[in-house]
Amino acid sequence: MNNKRIDPDHEGSSSALKTIGPLMIVIGGIFAIIGFVSFFSAFGGGGPPRYFWCAFIGMPLIGIGTMICKFAYMGKIARFMADEIAPVGKDTFNYMAHGTKDSVRDLASAVGEGLGFKDASEEKSICHQCNKEVDKDAKFCQECGAEQFKPKPCSSCGQINDPNAKFCDNCGNSF
Repeated sequence: MNNKRIDPDHEGSSSALKTIGPLMIVIGGIFAIIGFVSFFSAFGGGGPPRYFWCAFIGMPLIGIGTMICKFAYMGKIARFMADEIAPVGKDTFNYMAHGTKDSVRDLASAVGEGLGFKDASEEKSICHQCNKEVDKDAKFCQECGAEQFKPKPCSSCGQINDPNAKFCDNCGNSF
């Protein structure tokens, strides 16, 4: 497996995000605590809340810091999830493959028949007189009674000719 990264500065960016994210969460937490303490102390008769505005700065900082941490640790999280999910997916696939083998075979056969992959005995051709389907090995059409001629290969050059041709279309050889 190739461990080269698309961005050679990836490790530096990841380290910076791993530092900035938690720092913003801590700073946001401090602001939020100051704001909420100021708000709730106002209920005890301490006057109007003077630092409640800090909560409006602290809460978004906590949210932004959390998002930065998600980006910083995304690779580790993805690798952890893959290590946990891949074996379960493999076991599920193998279980389903083993349990549905006969059904898949039947389905593939039905699809093949639906697409026209039938036995040679079931093949049809078109009557040159009335354009109705006739069995491939029929000598006469069941609809109009016309004789069903087979194509004539030329004995001289191998060219396929019309069934009622008297001379080869390619070399002029007589039939």
